[in-house]
Amino acid sequence: MPIGKLVDLWDDAVAAKLDEPGKLLYRSNLLGSDLRITNFGGGNTSAKVKATDPLSRQEVTVLWVKGSGGDIGSMKLDGFSTLYLDRLEALKALYRGLDHEDEMVGYLPHCTFNLNPRAASIDTPLHAFVPKIHVDHVHPDAVIAIAASKNSEKLTQEIFGGEIGYLPWQRPGFDLGLKLSKIATENPHLVGVVLGGHGLFTWHDDARACYQLTLRIIQKAADWLEANAKRPAFEGEKVKALPAGERAAVAARLMPAIRGRIGKDQAKSGHFTDAPEVLEFVGSRALDRLAPLGTSCPDHFLRTKIRPLIIPFSGDVDIAIASLDGLIEAYRNDYAAYYERCRHPDSPKMRDPNAVIYLVPGVGMISFAADKATARIASEFYVNAINVMRGADGTDTYVGLPEQEAFNIEYWLLEEAKLQRMPRAKSLAGRVALITGGAGGIGSAIAARLMQEGANVVLADIDQASLDQRIADFGKVFGKDVVRGVKMDVTREDTVIASFQETVRAYGGIDIVVNNAGISSAAVVEDTTLDLWNHNMSILATGYFLVAREGYRLMKTQGNGGSIVFIGSKNGVSASAGASAYCTAKAAELHLARCMALEGAPFGIRINSVNPDAVLRGSKIWQGEWRQQRAASNRIAEDDLEEFYRKRSLLQRSVFPEDIAEAVYFFASDLSAKSTGNFLNVDAGNVVSFTR
Repeated sequence: MPIGKLVDLWDDAVAAKLDEPGKLLYRSNLLGSDLRITNFGGGNTSAKVKATDPLSRQEVTVLWVKGSGGDIGSMKLDGFSTLYLDRLEALKALYRGLDHEDEMVGYLPHCTFNLNPRAASIDTPLHAFVPKIHVDHVHPDAVIAIAASKNSEKLTQEIFGGEIGYLPWQRPGFDLGLKLSKIATENPHLVGVVLGGHGLFTWHDDARACYQLTLRIIQKAADWLEANAKRPAFEGEKVKALPAGERAAVAARLMPAIRGRIGKDQAKSGHFTDAPEVLEFVGSRALDRLAPLGTSCPDHFLRTKIRPLIIPFSGDVDIAIASLDGLIEAYRNDYAAYYERCRHPDSPKMRDPNAVIYLVPGVGMISFAADKATARIASEFYVNAINVMRGADGTDTYVGLPEQEAFNIEYWLLEEAKLQRMPRAKSLAGRVALITGGAGGIGSAIAARLMQEGANVVLADIDQASLDQRIADFGKVFGKDVVRGVKMDVTREDTVIASFQETVRAYGGIDIVVNNAGISSAAVVEDTTLDLWNHNMSILATGYFLVAREGYRLMKTQGNGGSIVFIGSKNGVSASAGASAYCTAKAAELHLARCMALEGAPFGIRINSVNPDAVLRGSKIWQGEWRQQRAASNRIAEDDLEEFYRKRSLLQRSVFPEDIAEAVYFFASDLSAKSTGNFLNVDAGNVVSFTR
């Protein structure tokens, strides 16, 4: 398994400035920064630190250990639980055996040091009872490949020559902590342990030495696997990978078709990857043998489910799509049967029976989950699983997690309790929105409002520089997973289609389309040139048609409805002198929306419009010539425009981009589930815009 050379990143100058908890964090972040060492969110690190008890003022030993949840690569100091070591040791007297493992978790809060609110994880005893100051627990693919081999114990001895011990597979908990303590205490020459089907523990009394030891053991495992691997991997190629462009095109067709079938109760976010290791696996002769075995490491399994769904692909996308109903139904039935075989009297009710991972020979891997980050991470975990299978099957025989053990982890009551504590899903969770004119004032306000409610948002704009800045800004606030940008000229059919395909590949489909791209112009009729007329029509009428049509097509393919929102204008319902081209194009928008509402209703596709008026703040339209023309037309200074329009309104209030965004959210969400063909004026009141 080639991983290259792991690099020792420890900097003595940096470490010298840190206290012991600081060194633990430093070590943790270094380990977690390399996915070859451990997967996202995987693993645990700890240190036993001397501290002063806040009540007794006596010196005590405190276990600093990564708390429940979190990622060692990105965590901060507040991600660690802190517990009195002597109290953890005292728990041994209360332990009543394997049937009472969960009971011990309830005692952990009573061991908390200094009222630390960070909940302790189930792995806490595994660190507490090892008689060394520093302990690393990581999930490197190279070591898991050994741990997931049929002859894992023998391989551990052969590869590490007796410096690494071995414990067979067992769910993490108090008993495993006791066994780790026993093997470390009785074998002081050991520097760590391979846990069957799980991962690696290493320990040392020095923080730097512990870090370097972890790297050395992983490198040793990887080098051995590479030197002893069978060639070719996965029994060789069965299906040749399509060219990159064709893979992307197939994914863009398959993803909304899958998403529509699995997302009827809750919208799901998708992720697509055609990384080299994925293509090697999905195109291999061993795919049908290895994929059904599922994953071995519990971290992999919890993210990717019991097994993936393979979508046979012979080159014809229509045939593949036609097969989805049968494949997905068969997977659901198989999952339900697995649940019934393995369930206990007190097991939680069956969860979503749909697959998370979809493997397509010659194309790549698709994943779906409740949000984009989870879908992406599930995909990354399955790449870890592929690497494990390559290493294990290339040198021995790969063994997946036993079905009953897999179920016991998936439906663990402690895991269920954790799920129940999670916050309620936001109103637009999992949904995908595309907003044209997304880099402008109104467009970006709409994007922010939808992302606040959990939506994935694609900003489409012709201004690349502004688009890049908006994406960067939103990424800092909402996270990079939930926002993308595409350069789109709404007047060109090819760029509109390409932008929607890119959106589908990024998130799996489309639920919300906001037609917001705009321009403004002013000219009396006799001075309106054909170029000016066509310019307005091409963007405000034809552009809206192209974008709405493409979004409508995708929504219809998905079969789960959707919402298309047009950003119209007061001028769409009331004539204004000196702007005939603009007013006519805006009126065309509103009527197009009503026409589409008629056709979309049978499919649950709703089309509504929002009519703003005089939204100056942040608007590109109100910059330059249009601003000058409006000021001149009303015989006022440009700086007085906003006040002029405020006083003109019935409510005497200014209209801001956030006000338009709120109206769009109403139409995009289920709040307006029974509204289509309507328009909503957001203009602070204007008599000429009243519906009639």
